[in-house]
Amino acid sequence: MTAYSQLSAHFGRISALSNAIGILSWDNAAMMPTGAAGTRAESMALLEVMRHGMMVERRIGDWLADADADNGLGDWERANLREIRRVWTVETALPTDLVEASSKAISACEMRWRQARAASDFAGLLPSLSEVLNLQRQIGRAKGEKLGLSPYDALLNDYEPGGSSARIDGLFDDLADFLPGFLQEVLAVQASRPKTPEPQGPFPVEKQRALGLKMMTALGYDFERGRLDVSTHPFCGGADNDVRITTRYDEADFTKALMGVLHETGHALYEQGRPQAHMNQPVGQARGMSLHESQSLLVEMQACRSSAFIGYAAPLMREAFGGSGAAWSDEALLRQYTRVQPGFIRVDADEVTYPAHVILRYRLEKALIADEMPLSELPSAWNAGMTALLGVTPPDDRLGCLQDIHWPSGGWGYFPTYTLGAMTAAQIFEAACRAQPDILPGIGRGDFTPLVGWLRTHIHGQGSLLETDALLTQATGRPLDAGVFKAHLRRRYVDEA
Repeated sequence: MTAYSQLSAHFGRISALSNAIGILSWDNAAMMPTGAAGTRAESMALLEVMRHGMMVERRIGDWLADADADNGLGDWERANLREIRRVWTVETALPTDLVEASSKAISACEMRWRQARAASDFAGLLPSLSEVLNLQRQIGRAKGEKLGLSPYDALLNDYEPGGSSARIDGLFDDLADFLPGFLQEVLAVQASRPKTPEPQGPFPVEKQRALGLKMMTALGYDFERGRLDVSTHPFCGGADNDVRITTRYDEADFTKALMGVLHETGHALYEQGRPQAHMNQPVGQARGMSLHESQSLLVEMQACRSSAFIGYAAPLMREAFGGSGAAWSDEALLRQYTRVQPGFIRVDADEVTYPAHVILRYRLEKALIADEMPLSELPSAWNAGMTALLGVTPPDDRLGCLQDIHWPSGGWGYFPTYTLGAMTAAQIFEAACRAQPDILPGIGRGDFTPLVGWLRTHIHGQGSLLETDALLTQATGRPLDAGVFKAHLRRRYVDEA
C-alpha cells in the first residue's frame, strides 16, 4: 500500500467511529431516557478517547511526509492531505485525559441543561457548565499553543478553519452599528401598513409534522438516508448517509416548527450532497460551519421566506390546517413570515434581529473563554446585552442565557458562524439566481431542483476540496462581502415591503 492509501484507510476507520459517535449523540438529544445518562457518558467518553487515539498516531506524520512526495496524486488527494494535516495537528495538541474529561463533562452538562432550561434554573446548571468552560479554556490554550493562536481563535478554528476573531470583530461591529437604525426603519415601514390578521390555532402537532415532511420532500431530502424527530433544541446530526434532523412544535404557532424543519433541511441537504467518493475522508466533509450555516439559512431565509415560496406553500398551509379567510391569504402569510419583531429566542428570530442574538453570544463567549467575566454573571450580562442590542429584556433565564445547548455541549466558538453564514447565504443565493434564472420561478412551482442542483455542483459536492474563501470566490465571484447581506435586508424589508 502507498502512504496515501494507508492514510485513506486509516481515516476511513476514524470516520466509521465518528459515525457511531454521531448516532449516539443524536440519540442523547432525541430518544435516550434520562436514567441512561451516566452509562451513556461513559460510553461516549471511551469512543472519544478511541477516536482521539487514532487521530494522533505517530505513523500519520510519517505517512503524510511520504504522501507529500507522491507525484501521482490528484487535486482531491492533495486537498485530502491538507485536511488530514490540519485535523492531525489540532488533535495532537490535546492530551488523552483532557479529551476524556471534556467528553464526560459535556454529556453530564447536556442532561443537566435540559432540566435547568425547563425550570429556568441557571444556578442549578452553573457547576456543570463551569466544568465544561474550564475544560474548554484548557483545550483552547493547548490548541492555541500548537497553532500559534489565541485560545478563542483556536476553538473557533474547529468550526471555521482559518477564521479569526479579528476579522469577525470588524464584520460584527459594522453590523452592530447598522442594525439598530435599520431595525427602527423596518419597524416604521411595518407600522405604516394596515395590520394583517394572523392564523389562529391550535395547530395539531401531527398536522404540523405532515406539512413539514411534505416540504422536506419538495426540497429533495432523501428519507432513505435520514429521518425527522423532536428534540428540546432543533438540530441536524447523525452520520454519513444517515442524516437526521429534529424540530420542536408549538400548537399555538405552526410557523416556528415549519421554519425549524426548513432550516435543518438546509443543513441536511448539504450533508446528503457531499461527494460520495470521498464521504469518509476529511476532504469529503463540509467546508466549515459558516458554509454549513449558509446552507440552512439559504433555504430558510433566502428561499423559503420569499414571495415565490409563499405562493407555492400558502395553499398547502391552508389545506393542512383547514385555513380560510383574510389571515390565510398569500399576502397575510408572507407578512407573517417576514414580520420583524425583537424577541427573546434566537431560533425564532427574524432575519433582521437574528444577527444581534449572535453578536451578543459571540461577545459573551469570547469574554468567558478569556476569563474576563465570571460565569456567574452570565445571566445579568446576557440581559444587559439583549436590552442594548434589541431593546428587550428576558423575564427569566429560560428565555435568556439557558435557551441554547451550544455551551453545555462544548460548542464554544460556534456562534459567530451563524451570522457569517447569513452573510454567506445572501451572497450564494444571489449568485445562484444570477446563474440560474429558473430558481425563483421553480420555487414558486414547488420545484427546488434548479436551486438544489446548483448548490450540489458549486457547494455541496465540493466538500473541502477548496478552503472557505476560495470556495466562496469560485462559487460567487468574490470573497465574503457583508454589503450583499445588507443590500438583501434593505431590499426585502424596506424597498419591496
